Amino acid sequence: RLDCVEEFVQSPSQINAFKEQLAKIYDMERLLARATTGRASPRDLQFMGTTLAALPAIKENLQSLTADRFGALDAAFDLCSDLQQQLTAALQDDCPLTSREGGFIREGFHARLDELRALSSGGKQWIARYQADQIEHSGITNLKVGYNRVFGYYLEVTHAHRDKVPETYIRKQTLKNAERYITPELKEHEEKVLQADAQANELEYALYLELREAVTQAAERLRRTASVLAELDVICSLANLARSRDYCRPAVNESREMTLHGGRHPVLDVLSDEGTFVPNDTELHFDRQRLLLITGPNMAGKSTYI
Repeated sequence: RLDCVEEFVQSPSQINAFKEQLAKIYDMERLLARATTGRASPRDLQFMGTTLAALPAIKENLQSLTADRFGALDAAFDLCSDLQQQLTAALQDDCPLTSREGGFIREGFHARLDELRALSSGGKQWIARYQADQIEHSGITNLKVGYNRVFGYYLEVTHAHRDKVPETYIRKQTLKNAERYITPELKEHEEKVLQADAQANELEYALYLELREAVTQAAERLRRTASVLAELDVICSLANLARSRDYCRPAVNESREMTLHGGRHPVLDVLSDEGTFVPNDTELHFDRQRLLLITGPNMAGKSTYI
């Protein structure tokens, strides 16, 4: 790890590149946990696809580094390209939080879904034209087609125009200021629209379950890649801190000595005002001086030194 940190410290452009690339990814482990427990929303799956799409640039940068540990990380780094292509091809760029709302599968991904959507859209366009035709033929200028879950589509006419209502209208409901009617033609097209809508939503939900299962099936590969990203993040953060606080690399060897010159407590060094923290040396020679006894009053800095 020290070799990795040192390589980053000596190349600040690499630190910046990785920071920018890592900022584009989401928490893969959290997204994977939601998928494997059946709680992932379409937006979670979209975030997973977005994250996977950002991986090739990270892997390319990783392959330009020379430390042995970077090579091991590269070997474990699975881009999961097949899953990324599936998620990106299937999901819209801005998916909803719930899977039952629909509208999150891209046009062109599934032919039958496109067909059902066209049927639904065409039916709604027919209803808009039907309203215009009824206004023209009846002379009721404020006639409108409405919809609710109880009656479906209906024609609403205010009481002021009640005498103009055609005999073919079937009265369905009386309101304070209006009457609501249905016609056989309107009900026929309503059935087509609602059936297409319902079938499209069911098909879209089934496709969502398939995508969630695909993520679950790739769980082990995704976990390995998430672990690589986490370690890169740690190394990058340590290197960034080392550069900003002027840390040096320790010389690790097999001797029984520990020598620190100008040691600083990493947290207090950052929090204290510039120039107020006093660095300390430490020398332990385990063959002849295995113990330092630290004494002093409260708030003198004993714990900080330790």
